[in-house]
Amino acid sequence: MSRTAFDFAPLLRPNLPPAAVRYSGFPAFNFVGGHNDAATTPVDGLIDAAASVLMREGATLATYGLNSGPLGYIGLRQFLAKKLHRQAGITCSTDEILITSGSNQGLDLINQVLVAPGDTILMEQASYGGAISRFTRHGANLVGVALDKEGLQPDALEAAISNLKANGVRPKYIYTIPTVQNPTGAIMGPQRRADILAIAANHAIPIVEDECYSDLLWTPERPKAMKAMTALGNVIFVGSFSKSIAPALRVGYVVADWSILSRMLACKTDAGTGALEQMVLAEFCEKHFDTHVGTLNKVLKRKLDVLVEALGEHFGTAAEFEVPKGGIFLWVKLPDCVDTQKLAQAALKAGIAFNPGPEWAIDKQWGRPRLRICFANPTETALRKGVATLAEVCHREMGVPARIGNVALS
Repeated sequence: MSRTAFDFAPLLRPNLPPAAVRYSGFPAFNFVGGHNDAATTPVDGLIDAAASVLMREGATLATYGLNSGPLGYIGLRQFLAKKLHRQAGITCSTDEILITSGSNQGLDLINQVLVAPGDTILMEQASYGGAISRFTRHGANLVGVALDKEGLQPDALEAAISNLKANGVRPKYIYTIPTVQNPTGAIMGPQRRADILAIAANHAIPIVEDECYSDLLWTPERPKAMKAMTALGNVIFVGSFSKSIAPALRVGYVVADWSILSRMLACKTDAGTGALEQMVLAEFCEKHFDTHVGTLNKVLKRKLDVLVEALGEHFGTAAEFEVPKGGIFLWVKLPDCVDTQKLAQAALKAGIAFNPGPEWAIDKQWGRPRLRICFANPTETALRKGVATLAEVCHREMGVPARIGNVALS
């Protein structure tokens, strides 16, 4: 019996994102997304944590919220309150922490509460592609602000605000990634953070501080969070376990004053983030978080060293970048003649996937010769072979680099 698929096309609401592509597995050299190192995933520790917490509290799965209320599992919020105080200087109660289904849900809730179509958001000129697409789908106007080796530039921020005010526009908030900026890897120093806080306070503009990568540092000390540096309550802090433990767990969190957190909670209509994930994370992290992250960061640092060495060997001076002091990605600029969106299409045919710069830039033309390479998930061997293969594709398609390294391709 033949069957014709029903045509939903005329019924679709306007301004939807493009249809998803059917999943067919990862390419051989997968340099995209926030995947992490598989070998350091703490599987044994998570198994022990799951058995322990389920034996002790498994019966609470019978109730929405695990008898902890709609903000999330109390054990996880208690761990976060201690962790954030110790590592980021944030003093908050458990009632100022909302557990979310990944940090992206946190951004969605912030936008549901604060942003109406046509509102303006200020952000770094290169920023998290998922935030750019989310804000755009929400109908926001995005204004990119220049950044440098230390992230968002205060002078450029002040100028952007003044220009908007001259045109009768008050930005709804400033979105920034101060610690291991995505995609540049920049780390904002204390004085820079203070300067931006002062600008935001002077213009009565809130700040959304996205700190999803701040645990992945190999510098001696994590900078104090912007939220910890002001008593105004105008900073909303967003964090995640996706990069420190495992991305597939889909557990993030928002820290904010109750006045705004209560409005976000009212918009969180999913009946709660996955309960088992929260219970297991709390049990594991209380005992093993610092040790695990320390081990993970050593592995990530080693993989970054391999990537930098491979780029130097196969691209030479054609690939420009600042070596980050943390994170899982490297932001690379190729010569201006390279269109990384076209390069990405050719590279995918050779089994290589990376993030083209325009997907991570407010000014698409500025992002055109740039790309983001995520190095956490591939093995060291895959990093070396992938970069060698990418250099060959780039040379063939774009004439860059001028010559190919001597490593045999396989």
